[in-house]
Amino acid sequence: MENGLLSVGEPMNEPLHDFAPGSPERNSLKEALKRIESEVVDIPMIIGGEALRNGDTGKVAMPHRHGHVLATYHKAAREDVERAVARALEARRLWEHTSWTDRAAVMLKIAELICGKYRDTLLAATMAGQSKNAYQAEIDAVAESADFLRFNVRYASAIYSEQPKSGEASLNRVEYRPLEGFVYAVTPFNFTAIASNLVLAPALMGNVVLWKPATNSLLSSYYLMKIYEEAGLPAGVVNFLPGSGAVVSDVVLRSPALAGVHFTGSTEVFSTLWKGVAENLRSYRSYPRLVGETGGKNFIVVHPSANVRAAVTAIVRGAFEYQGQKCSAVSRCYIPSSLRAPVLETLRETLSGMAMGRPDDFRNFVNAVIDESSFDNCMRYIERVKQSSEAEILFGGGGDKSSGYFVEPTVIETKNPRSLTMSEEIFGPVLTLYFYKDEEYEHMLTLCDETSPYGLTGAVFATDREALRRATTRLKYAAGNFYINDKPTGAVVGKQPFGGSRASGTNDKAGSMLNLLRWTSPRTIKENLQPPERYEYPFMKEA
Repeated sequence: MENGLLSVGEPMNEPLHDFAPGSPERNSLKEALKRIESEVVDIPMIIGGEALRNGDTGKVAMPHRHGHVLATYHKAAREDVERAVARALEARRLWEHTSWTDRAAVMLKIAELICGKYRDTLLAATMAGQSKNAYQAEIDAVAESADFLRFNVRYASAIYSEQPKSGEASLNRVEYRPLEGFVYAVTPFNFTAIASNLVLAPALMGNVVLWKPATNSLLSSYYLMKIYEEAGLPAGVVNFLPGSGAVVSDVVLRSPALAGVHFTGSTEVFSTLWKGVAENLRSYRSYPRLVGETGGKNFIVVHPSANVRAAVTAIVRGAFEYQGQKCSAVSRCYIPSSLRAPVLETLRETLSGMAMGRPDDFRNFVNAVIDESSFDNCMRYIERVKQSSEAEILFGGGGDKSSGYFVEPTVIETKNPRSLTMSEEIFGPVLTLYFYKDEEYEHMLTLCDETSPYGLTGAVFATDREALRRATTRLKYAAGNFYINDKPTGAVVGKQPFGGSRASGTNDKAGSMLNLLRWTSPRTIKENLQPPERYEYPFMKEA
């Protein structure tokens, strides 16, 4: 029994290591990479705290050296998923009554393990398994993972402290209950931190979770799961189910105990899950909460008054960091004709010095795309441009998958602002430029707003304040995260809550109180301290 309220101060964002040559952080990370690459980890299912292996296995390979196997994993079958549902519901009976202080302590312990004991292991697993360079992995796997945990504890504290006023002779309170059932977390390959947050945000609020990790990021996800266990997360609160999303989802969506879906991935898959929930709606105990962050066709708008070098730096970083495999990555740019020459010259200068290769060579800015399917998809778009009469490739355009899935950073110019590469999500290092007439800035803003079905991130570059105001107003719904004179990637927990609407998701803002509220079911409780003893009201009396 607790007779005190946990006081949670404002957390600080986890400091980043820069891995400069000769630094101890660089040296220890290099050693961790050697260790990770020398092992073949056997990844089991983890259900109710038990590591289960059924012999139906798949392989996890390096994207940048696809002949090198990092792990084997055991695929969850229907009976495994059914067992996970049962074990989660058993664990729920204890976890939902576990004190807020104890739940917060587990989450903060996880953050400490990520930033300390397991920092190099998680970094190396993300770099080797997801082909992410050291700095991008540091931002993601360590800093953002820890930031989500620490800030979410602060946000949860604020939620729980939000209480109604009590009236005369009555006592009012709100109980923030976990959802009645389990949450299904479906996590993506591209961010280790997102995988962690999709699982632990609901768990922090007292929910139990079935976790379907992306196969391409299984190594880092498995290490996360081991960290959760070491931090004291009770068995069954999170159940780890590698394998086919179709198999796992079919069982989960048919369970009456499904209480919520926490998803990051493609718009198509989220739409399929939503449809599955709708088809089974009458079988659920409660209406499931559906929280999803999906696709994007993110933009940069450049005004004639913009600082060219700053705009080009944002374009290059926004489009080609992590090979354009960020939900927020830039893939279309609108540039005034008057700046065509300096923009292209600065792009040529910048791209000429950009190295591509394996992430364990720290000189490489660009690494491999995640798998063969992604490689082939990128190359299909590039080939269509090569055959097009309304577009041409200005830089890049090559690809090689003989030993790793490498796609050159590719810049396209199109004459058609509604072309496929300006409107469809590619999810790779492919960027399209459209040059507009300077006097058509307002029309171009309309084009930008209407061309894509998505609404995730976007940016405007200008020194003209009126131009900034017009873009910010006109593009109000085109981006849930909007940036002024900055790249539209790299949202920081506690500073830029992340999410978009339209075809980009439900905009429930990961890294904020708004997301955590989705994993609670509030109950209002009123206690009357002086209950009336007669039914009559004063108005009923005769004068």
